[in-house]
Amino acid sequence: MPFVFVEFQGLFWALFGAALSVGLAGIGSAMGVAIAGRAATGVLSEKPDLFGKVLVLQALPGTQGIYGFLVTVLMLVRMGWLAGTPLPLTELEGQMYFAAALPIAIVGLVSAIYQGKMAAASILMTGKRPEISTRGITMTALVETYAILALLISILMWTQLPS
Repeated sequence: MPFVFVEFQGLFWALFGAALSVGLAGIGSAMGVAIAGRAATGVLSEKPDLFGKVLVLQALPGTQGIYGFLVTVLMLVRMGWLAGTPLPLTELEGQMYFAAALPIAIVGLVSAIYQGKMAAASILMTGKRPEISTRGITMTALVETYAILALLISILMWTQLPS
């Protein structure tokens, strides 16, 4: 009979959630920064003096990856993984860790991509009218709101996890 997971253990669920938190948010940030970077290279090829303004806009979609990383570190510390003494979590407890990771994992992935698209538009706007670049930063940062809300929910859920 081939090896089949009949039942996932608690630690598996917890580590899977932690991996999704950092992984999906990180993928979204990489994609968002790349989307903005493509626009930035076009603008900078014509106006290299705008590097500072463009760099700020390109960096903004990278924050979701940081949020996913933060949640993952908090979870790994709570479950004793970093200390080398992992908790013997029940399946339900592991699923609680998994659930706590989902808000920032999913919202981090999606919001970073859309923030990258907004940053790209703002970079193009900055290329045409550098004096209004702060408006582009503001519009790009508005997308961040939803990543911050997801981070807060993941942290609030984390506070209730078994340790």
